[in-house]
Amino acid sequence: MTVHFCVHDEGDSVGVVVVEGIKSGQTLNGWIMDQDRMIEFPARSDIPIGHKVAIKDIAKGDTIIKYGVDIGRAVAAIGAGEHLHVHNVKTKRW
Repeated sequence: MTVHFCVHDEGDSVGVVVVEGIKSGQTLNGWIMDQDRMIEFPARSDIPIGHKVAIKDIAKGDTIIKYGVDIGRAVAAIGAGEHLHVHNVKTKRW
């Protein structure tokens, strides 16, 4: 089975895509590393390698957790399987 994205901690809200060419509608397999377990759901957008994918629904204003660290807040609702990047996540620093 191909691992499409990795998640470091079960408390994370995002995973990092580790393969090229993720397309909307494709079934994604993700590895939650701290639990050594797999999760699966459909991609809801095209996602480039190295970018983030939501692993659960995220409401506007929610904190985004990656590698167990607060990396910003959602500026729009983001569904599981959607691409996270500068269009829907902003830093809390400014």
